[in-house]
Amino acid sequence: MHCTHQGKGDAILFIHGMPTNRMLWSGIIEKLSSSHRCFAVDLPGMGETPFVPYSSGYLDRLAKRIELLRIQHGVKKWHVVGHDAGSAVAVQYAGSFSKHVGCLALLSPAIFPELKPFFLLNPLRKPLVGEVLAPVFHFLFWQIAMRRAIAGASNDTLLRAFYQPFSGITGAWQLMRLVRWGKPEDMLGEIPAKLATLPVPTLIFHGSRDVLPATFAERAASLIPHSKVVTLEAGHFIPLDQPKEVVACLRSFFAENCTAKVLPVRNRKQKKQTAHARTVVTETLNLDEHRSVAVVL
Repeated sequence: MHCTHQGKGDAILFIHGMPTNRMLWSGIIEKLSSSHRCFAVDLPGMGETPFVPYSSGYLDRLAKRIELLRIQHGVKKWHVVGHDAGSAVAVQYAGSFSKHVGCLALLSPAIFPELKPFFLLNPLRKPLVGEVLAPVFHFLFWQIAMRRAIAGASNDTLLRAFYQPFSGITGAWQLMRLVRWGKPEDMLGEIPAKLATLPVPTLIFHGSRDVLPATFAERAASLIPHSKVVTLEAGHFIPLDQPKEVVACLRSFFAENCTAKVLPVRNRKQKKQTAHARTVVTETLNLDEHRSVAVVL
């Protein structure tokens, strides 16, 4: 699994979604590396990591490969940040290796069995139909859908980086192979149960213009014991649309929860007395206002 890292301080692991790569986090890492040691991986079949066939236990194997990276780089504990399908990998890792995770952050979390794959990729997921129509849908996806989703001249370089593994004569079929990851109910069926057992503080981001429904972020927050939701004025690619706001939220959340972990013993006992109450917080962040609503369940 290809991994890059830079900076110094508390470690953060960034996991991208499909079909991007580690470059998704470039703007975030540039701002955080002055105070954090930032790691970014390429998931299989994207960036510089070779494709790995899907099969039973795929997410668990990815989590174990990430744990090997942690050991290899001598990291005792890191915060884990995932976007889109990378959120499912992040949840799997945090659930399996929670003692090595400080905080968890999920952006546009595509983590529930009810997930509906992007409509332009659906034909590629069908046997025979995908093989025949792969070049057509490959063109439509990259030249129209992705260009609209990642708009702006400053993102042209990123778009080319995302496209690179799927370029050339066989690129269309490489994309087809990547998106044939299986049925959501099979690949993501165990995720809801894992969310309910996550012991780490979790920050969930939703974009107001995201193609994923807000109910995904809200449901995740209702299941994870120590979590809150932040809604930003953004599309699906929140790290590209609102990098400054994402960085500000991550800094604040990490600092807040690192401080909470070193509270005096007396304060921790007081907190345990109210541990039965689960609080879900939704925050809407704009340039000129900050509103928060708390609901106690």
